[in-house]
Amino acid sequence: MSEQTREPGQGTGAGVVVVGAGMAGVQTAVALREEGYRGTVTLVGAETHRPYDRPPLSKAVLLGTAEGSAFDVDFDSLGVTLRLGCEALGLRPGDHVLDTSEGPVPYDALVLATGAEPLRLPGAGDVPGVHLLRTLDDAARLRPVLERQHDVVVVGAGWIGAEFATAAREAGCEVTVVEAADRPLAGTLPAEVTAPMAAWYADSGAVLRTRARVERVEPGTVVLDDGTRLPAGAVLVGVGARPATDWLAGSGIALGAHGEVPADDHLRTTAPDVHAVGDCASFPSRRYGERLLVHHWDNALQGPRTVAANIVAAGAGEAPAVYDPVPYFWSEQFGRFVQYAGHHPAADTLLWRGDPAGPAWSVCWLREDRLVALLAVGRPRDLAQGRRLIEAGTPMDPVLLADPARPLKSATA
Repeated sequence: MSEQTREPGQGTGAGVVVVGAGMAGVQTAVALREEGYRGTVTLVGAETHRPYDRPPLSKAVLLGTAEGSAFDVDFDSLGVTLRLGCEALGLRPGDHVLDTSEGPVPYDALVLATGAEPLRLPGAGDVPGVHLLRTLDDAARLRPVLERQHDVVVVGAGWIGAEFATAAREAGCEVTVVEAADRPLAGTLPAEVTAPMAAWYADSGAVLRTRARVERVEPGTVVLDDGTRLPAGAVLVGVGARPATDWLAGSGIALGAHGEVPADDHLRTTAPDVHAVGDCASFPSRRYGERLLVHHWDNALQGPRTVAANIVAAGAGEAPAVYDPVPYFWSEQFGRFVQYAGHHPAADTLLWRGDPAGPAWSVCWLREDRLVALLAVGRPRDLAQGRRLIEAGTPMDPVLLADPARPLKSATA
């Protein structure tokens, strides 16, 4: 039996070790038990907190309407061993050993689920009042900022910037959002789609400054490259994230252009018995014909099911499952519920459903009359039906599709 296909747990009894105690890691541990895996399962997390979900950090936890967001998982009854406050430092694939701050951890199969870490603003790391928002501790440090209604500057008009600006406005803070590009979500969506979103900031009472770069941050002040000085009792940096994979240096596992682990379509890495899932991994999509790196919650929920199934299948000598999802994410910002499904860059046609100046509208992307992506603002039914149509590859009638009064499912060719 080869190293890649031998059953985890055979020989050493070390079983499956999952590195990362966020959504992807926790769901991998849960899915292993659901798939019938009976060996040892160990979940390794760098934080000391009991594993928790991250989306509430920018909403309920930040605003004080919830104290935490711990996963409702009984790890003891599942027979999952938690090793918290245990930081991954290195990997020796040839020896099947994970090196951690608490010593070496042997494994028969390893799952990399370390997620992504936020990018920092150069030169601002040591300035008082500059914050990131990724962990429970980050949210705890930011909650008093909102309670005291400080003047807040948000650097970056992406998803996290918009969500934090929303929470800060709800808390009564004066908010200025600084974006280097000419529009919000510039690296994510086309200009014609993001154009109506720019007005959401003003509607909420936040100031959006585009084509504005931060030259430096001083205590209490953000200085822009045009000399403008913005008062800032606090600064939230939301300029993107990168896979948390620096600790894999020297391991022999290949990394991609963005620092991610390029898994195959079964979510296996280049090292025997090592899998990768969630924000730290990319995967080849047969559906879209390119490799995808998806930094969103649903990917961290869906991928673990494939990883767990394939670990169990390997032990049974069965063919592995292929991971090829329709990417999905959502964002709650400025009183709107925004949802997206699919992957639009390969589309050749863009269609609107509804008035983008109104409270509810959708955008559909087609490739050869087949729906490949959909953005829905306040139209959850469009999203639900559209996601199924994308998965099925159903041919659509563009004329019918553009009618917002017609259900998407009845706009087929």
